[in-house]
Amino acid sequence: MSQTYVALYRKYRPQSFSDVVGQEQAIELLTSSIKQNKISHAYLFCGGRGTGKTTVARIVAREVGCNDEDIIEIDAASNRGIDEIRELREAVRTAPFSSPYKVYIIDEAHMLTKEAANALLKTLEEPPRHVIFILATTDPEKLPTTIVSRCQKVIFKQPDIDTLAERLLYVAKAEGGATITPEGARKIATHGKGSYRDALGILEQILTGAEKVKEVADETIHKLLGIPQTEQVIALLEAVCTKDASGVIAAIKTLDQTDALRTYDELIEVVRTGLLVRVGESIENKDIKRLADTYPHTIGSKLVLELLERRHLLEVSHTHSWAAFEAILLGCVDM
Repeated sequence: MSQTYVALYRKYRPQSFSDVVGQEQAIELLTSSIKQNKISHAYLFCGGRGTGKTTVARIVAREVGCNDEDIIEIDAASNRGIDEIRELREAVRTAPFSSPYKVYIIDEAHMLTKEAANALLKTLEEPPRHVIFILATTDPEKLPTTIVSRCQKVIFKQPDIDTLAERLLYVAKAEGGATITPEGARKIATHGKGSYRDALGILEQILTGAEKVKEVADETIHKLLGIPQTEQVIALLEAVCTKDASGVIAAIKTLDQTDALRTYDELIEVVRTGLLVRVGESIENKDIKRLADTYPHTIGSKLVLELLERRHLLEVSHTHSWAAFEAILLGCVDM
């Protein structure tokens, strides 16, 4: 019988603190606490989706000596009511099966109802000595301050593009099939939006469709991601810079095989790169440098902020995302 396929984000999920990439500050805090036996009764792991909160929570549980039967994971998004928390309050009273601690990992903790959060608070105020709570959330502001104040807060930062790209190159090589170029890895990392899980999901799709090649061409990655070639984006930006409305429309027509939102993000990135040129950064793309030098009044922080402010219009437009894209860019021509 063939082995069950395991998704890349699960296959390469860190199993120890030393495996964790890009969360040095969080790992240093946790390892130091465990080594000094200064383990908090409750932690609050805060960070964006796919940054490793739940993975590190499991590692913490194993590092304090927990076996699998004493690690309890609760998804607060689907177990968010007071009845579930009342059951938890009863369960924490029982001793661990075979470990020094029972570790409760509550994922998406901000999804708990107000009543459930208040019920959990009572347990956090006077927890049994054998219990450790690890609450994970992408939105700590939605948690009651009374809960936050009773937890040791650990911040999980989003990885930068270079860190994420390096991880993607490592995984692609470890898979032993088609590899990707550093530039291709950066493109995938950019559209992973700071999430290891999302970036590995994109890489998985690309490698799955590239079984017969040794290296996936950058052009193939662009096509699979639904993003344009940089030259196309530069042509669009130049039309905006020259206030050429018909040129903007013509440039957008060449992008009809790409994804509107991802193309929009590529445009933001090109403008941001041009802004960096203006403040003295050195870049390889001569065309972006030329535009930044020629049109300093257009390529600047004002345009970046304008594009970012209107980005949500594409997200809510769905089937009319290209209409929103066109309207935004024509609006920039009139700025």
